[in-house]
Amino acid sequence: MKIIITGAGGFVGQTLAKKLIEVSPEAELILADVQAPPNPTNSTTVECIGADLTKAETRNALIDRSPDAVYILHGIMSSGAEANLEFGLSVNFDSVRGLLDIIREKKPGTKVIFTSSCAVFGRAAVENVATETDVVPMPESSYGTQKLMIEYLVNDYSRRGLIDGRVVRLPTVFVRAGAPTAAASSFVSGIVREPVHGQESELPVDPNIGIWLVSPRTLAHNLIHAMNVPAEKFGHFRTVLLPGYTATSGEILDALERVAGKDTRALVKEKRDEKIERIVLSWPGKYNTARAKELGFADDVGLEQTIKDFIDSVK
Repeated sequence: MKIIITGAGGFVGQTLAKKLIEVSPEAELILADVQAPPNPTNSTTVECIGADLTKAETRNALIDRSPDAVYILHGIMSSGAEANLEFGLSVNFDSVRGLLDIIREKKPGTKVIFTSSCAVFGRAAVENVATETDVVPMPESSYGTQKLMIEYLVNDYSRRGLIDGRVVRLPTVFVRAGAPTAAASSFVSGIVREPVHGQESELPVDPNIGIWLVSPRTLAHNLIHAMNVPAEKFGHFRTVLLPGYTATSGEILDALERVAGKDTRALVKEKRDEKIERIVLSWPGKYNTARAKELGFADDVGLEQTIKDFIDSVK
């Protein structure tokens, strides 16, 4: 197969590319981002290119490579999209819509896996258990709104047979390696990542707020599974909530202390940021992922194992 990954320079893109080559060494990958991303594998079948997808000519050139599947991972994260509406619309909506239109015109039927977000839910869902079908999405951020608009396009284009779309709503990825991002949820990884490296970190929200999490290893497995689920199993509705688990920042810090000790935990300082907390409070904390289970997606490994995995990767 020939597979394109946009936004491949990010943590999720790099993790996915590495896993794809691990399970399918013969796969041909094209990793695209604004700056040419690194190759996280030793494979010679991986090509890394710089591609500004806000430009139509770049989108055309990419799909001229005739992919069998396209993972659309690129985007401006939640806090960034909230701070700059025009930039968020350009990247999160316009460039993705343009890419979908080129795919349906030049290579109809291509598998498209779009990573959406639990930010599509609004505060009305917070008090309840969220599902794909029982809660009407009412996003309370520009990021969530932009993601939801693309969800509807993927579903409609798939209904028409123009693409074979799959929308996966991602939990917060925990623990992300690398530098902090512009995501409102970036602190969730930061309160483990920085202390493990011996650095102080700030907790900007109430430690009792529950957050829906997924480990990198489980996410990579499930993103590949999303490509392989037969189209007919999705039916007319192409969106699925990926499995995860709910944990508060306080529970994360308790797990960090059990795994790495009190001194490591003590590097985390509470410093409330009302803007970040307001965004986080607009996401549900609990989800019913029965649909994902029916489609064969895997459960997560949980807090302590994820922290152990991260520490092992650092070593």
